[in-house]
Amino acid sequence: MLKYDIVIVGGGPAGLAAAVSAKRNGIASILVLERDKELGGILNQCIHNGFGLHTFKEELTGPEYAGRFIEQLKEEKIEYKLNTMVMDISDGKVVTAMNREEGMFEIQAKAVVLAMGCRERARGALNIPGYRPAGIYSAGTAQRLVNMEGYMPGREVVILGSGDIGLIMARRMTLEGAKVKVVAELLPYSGGLKRNIVQCLDDFGIPLKLSHTVVDIDGKERVEGITIAQVDENRRPIPGTEEHYTCDTLLLSCGLIPENEISRSLGVEMSPITSGPLVNECLETNVEGVFACGNVLHVHDLVDFVSEEAGAAGKHAAEYVANGAKHQPSNAKDIPIVATEGARYTVPKTINPDRMDEKHTVRFRVGDVYKNCYVSVYLNEERVIHRKRPVVAPGEMEEVVLKKEDLAAFPGLSQITVKIEEA
Repeated sequence: MLKYDIVIVGGGPAGLAAAVSAKRNGIASILVLERDKELGGILNQCIHNGFGLHTFKEELTGPEYAGRFIEQLKEEKIEYKLNTMVMDISDGKVVTAMNREEGMFEIQAKAVVLAMGCRERARGALNIPGYRPAGIYSAGTAQRLVNMEGYMPGREVVILGSGDIGLIMARRMTLEGAKVKVVAELLPYSGGLKRNIVQCLDDFGIPLKLSHTVVDIDGKERVEGITIAQVDENRRPIPGTEEHYTCDTLLLSCGLIPENEISRSLGVEMSPITSGPLVNECLETNVEGVFACGNVLHVHDLVDFVSEEAGAAGKHAAEYVANGAKHQPSNAKDIPIVATEGARYTVPKTINPDRMDEKHTVRFRVGDVYKNCYVSVYLNEERVIHRKRPVVAPGEMEEVVLKKEDLAAFPGLSQITVKIEEA
């Protein structure tokens, strides 16, 4: 059996940043396992710019951003295996993987970092009526076809869902000569970044219809047309509001789901809201020595935050390997962070004041659009953060910074609460 101090599952932006961070924190024996034929993950097909402003203080494309971390990985002489699929991880941290050259093999790890990323919600999960003709793609599949394979999915396009990939593909298809008729969004707000709505839809005159969904797909062999309708507050189509568009392609951008099948089989406790693991401030799951970061933990809006979070996971995994269970003060002091009144969830879910750094960033998303509101944090019943925001929206991640000295000032601290308060 192969033996490594740290095994990282996934060679995308999270896995790369975690590996580099672990190496720089003193761990020499690291292995990255990637199922694709190259490192970089989803960034390889994201050829638009807008990456790296936080991490590298310059604007890069997705492949350029990934390339920076791949260079760092190679400079640090970190081992990696491509075309390698992880099949299982035992609670003893034995990783079972397979590839063509070696067949099925096992690796004994001292710590494991989960960085598998996420996948798109497929048509089968959306309950759209109609036949199953050609021309229906997830937005990410269309992005790969156009940007990496050199194929054009279609010429007349309707997009369902206003997630960032859908918005970016509306612009990309337009630049490649297609006509994007409309972007329909089931919810009363967009799931994407404001800048993407402006740069990808408004700048190209592409209409965005909120509170609308697809109610019918015409065509048996190939998509011939799409019917959309307005929905009520229960997200049910309103009769008489139907609009028909002729098209040959439907792109689906209806949300991302963290890839956590392996995590579940390992016994990792999951959040019903993010579909990702519940972690403490070290990004460690309930399975000791197993850490999670990036989109497998919760879906991020900016890859810079993925890299920052993964760097922390790599550092804490390195500390765990160096110190074992000693890096864990007693669990009695793990304080739950509760998201309520507008805040949907927080990462991390618990925090230990003895173990945390001097400052710790808690990230969360809201459940609706709130204007002229406050982001507030309470320690027990006392409010310690009350920050005014002109607008918060579900498409953009929010954050608050907790200070160790503030938590230490509350010896009887039993709960930290994050909420949105009206102005």
